[in-house]
Amino acid sequence: MKYLGILAALCVPIASYAEPNPADWDAVREGATGQTVYWNAWGGSTTTNDFLAWVGKRVAEDYGVTLEHVKLTDTADAVTRVLSEKQAGEDDDGAIDMIWINGSNFAAMKDADLLFGPYAEQLPNWAIVDSAGKSVQTDFTVPIEGYESPWAMAQVVFVHDTADMPERVGSMEALLEWAQANPGRFSYPQPPDFLGTTFLKQVLVDILPDPLVLAAPATDENYEEVTAPLWAYLEELTPNLWREGKAYPATGTAMFPLIADGELDLSISFSPGAASTAIANFELPDTVRTFVLDQGTIGNASFVAIPYNSGSKEGAMVVANFLMSPEAQARAQDPAILGYGTVLDMAAISAEERAMFDGLDLGIATLTPAELGTVLAEPHPSWAVRLADDWASRYGVAQ
Repeated sequence: MKYLGILAALCVPIASYAEPNPADWDAVREGATGQTVYWNAWGGSTTTNDFLAWVGKRVAEDYGVTLEHVKLTDTADAVTRVLSEKQAGEDDDGAIDMIWINGSNFAAMKDADLLFGPYAEQLPNWAIVDSAGKSVQTDFTVPIEGYESPWAMAQVVFVHDTADMPERVGSMEALLEWAQANPGRFSYPQPPDFLGTTFLKQVLVDILPDPLVLAAPATDENYEEVTAPLWAYLEELTPNLWREGKAYPATGTAMFPLIADGELDLSISFSPGAASTAIANFELPDTVRTFVLDQGTIGNASFVAIPYNSGSKEGAMVVANFLMSPEAQARAQDPAILGYGTVLDMAAISAEERAMFDGLDLGIATLTPAELGTVLAEPHPSWAVRLADDWASRYGVAQ
């Protein structure tokens, strides 16, 4: 239990402070009862917030765990908090018990020894995760090694209103040509927003002759040469963006109202089901559809990680395990709820559990797995950091 008084702490046997063993699930469940888990997670989406509230209700019912959603605008804030606690010697019962994380933030925490683990592959529901077919063992090329557990799959899709833009485009060069012919009708979120930075990476991946160079860290020696085609591309694209590139939507969700209001015909999303979810919620017209590029688009998984100084590690593992359950995964995939891709292997779950997925109507704007095509690997996280900083120096505008 969090925030024990000094007297109470003195009455607890020293052995009780031993780190929990993820492989001893009975002990984990017992230790989780009565714990409060402070989950630091992005809070910019009502549908996501509602889903996390449902998760909290379910883990309270089944495990006696209280889940508190600490809403973030930037995951880096949580990383900074844990690092500050470590520097201050606050190694027990930190303010954060679990973080929705991936990419450069995970790499930073792993490098600084700020994470509890390994734990992920000892969770009971790991046995039904598609660890061979989905990118759940590396995160932006960084080996996970059990220090975070997956709960959702994502892939870049382009969202277009077929009433005004009937045909898809198959490449970033074709997108540029379309934008030049239809000025003001496309935009992307302002970096360092993760989706805005992802757009920069997607341009690079699609236009570079050999995108494998992005799998290795960005260096002072190779950065300028590798990214030169991106900046040349943006020089042509930016004057043709919404508001001539003098303003940008703050987030991905901020672009959907612009489509609904007729200001944009084309935007970008990292959730293949987000457009169908927005249509189901009457946030987008039913003429909206999605597409991917001919060579494929970037994809990754969303993970949760547990800080090294969490005082509710058992509770956090219980929540992480529940997020990988067929019940939670099917609910997250429902486009009326979230429309997220599942991390599970359908062959590893029961027929009754598969029926929850088979019964889902993924929505008129959601591509089938075959239509989503090739999922391209994320670049090394060092590229994202440098691209966002470089973009800000070239194009950054006050929000």
